[in-house]
Amino acid sequence: MKAIYIAEPGGPEVLEVREVDAPVPGHGEVLIDVVAAGLNRADVQQRRGFYPPPPGASEIPGLEVSGRIAGFGPGVTKAFSVGDKVVALLAGGGYAEKVAVPAEQVLRIPDGVDLVTAASLPEVAATVYSNLIMTAQLQAGETVLIHGATGGIGTMAIQMAKAFGAKVATTAGSDEKVGTAKAFLGADIAINYKEEEFPDSLRRQNGGKGADVILDVVGAKYLGKNVDALADYGRLVVIGLQGGVKGELDLGQLLRKRAAVVATALRPRPVEEKGAIMNAVRESVWPLITDGRIRPLVAKTFPLDQASAAHEYFDSGDHVGKILLVM
Repeated sequence: MKAIYIAEPGGPEVLEVREVDAPVPGHGEVLIDVVAAGLNRADVQQRRGFYPPPPGASEIPGLEVSGRIAGFGPGVTKAFSVGDKVVALLAGGGYAEKVAVPAEQVLRIPDGVDLVTAASLPEVAATVYSNLIMTAQLQAGETVLIHGATGGIGTMAIQMAKAFGAKVATTAGSDEKVGTAKAFLGADIAINYKEEEFPDSLRRQNGGKGADVILDVVGAKYLGKNVDALADYGRLVVIGLQGGVKGELDLGQLLRKRAAVVATALRPRPVEEKGAIMNAVRESVWPLITDGRIRPLVAKTFPLDQASAAHEYFDSGDHVGKILLVM
């Protein structure tokens, strides 16, 4: 089969197509003929040498795919049949024509979504739901601040938070993206972080109140500002480190607000936890996609052998929604 490997840490040019043996599903795993794979920030960080796969995971990048069930390893108890159209959450291996994955991390695609578009869903849906709803326990009527409005996480998080009844504020790096976040994605407040300080702007547009929940993909660079932007009893959930790993935390400010800072990662979690998250996504998120309250957004698709071009486009930051590799 064809698969994408990282020849050495670096830019998009280090991605290369190789012919390799197809994986053999182990105990409790299903084999999927991949139709499309989603690009994620984690893939870029892995390409740059900053985010190696967890122990035992494939060195092939790719954390989510859509496709058809092609076979089973021993001990699979989940009710799938060969040919079923599915999506899967992976620890790695998605940039390939076939992938083996624990059955707990596989779901049938939502009604009304085509098989290519479905590849845009599993990683972002699992990440956003597990952090906004399961970890931060976002409630209807609360204000949530989501950084990175037009990326894969941002576009899903804005729509999901709105569907659960929250007031949504978001940040973006241009007036065009600010407009997209409000007019197309439904954000109540959208802030151009290059033009104004987002904690002040949020309070000004939110009746003097900060955010009850912040979903942050930036990390250290935003730590101080995020704590400043929290409301009393607010919850900051850090899920990305684009802006560095070490920052200064004002514990006094955190204490005065009775607030919390939590950091989570989905990729290294054990299969049992990922399975529980995927079950929750099927029960709580898939119906929102089926009835149209959440729309999967695909910015652009690329053939597998153009993975370098796909990463160049991802690195440009010009996309709104997900970028997919199509087999």
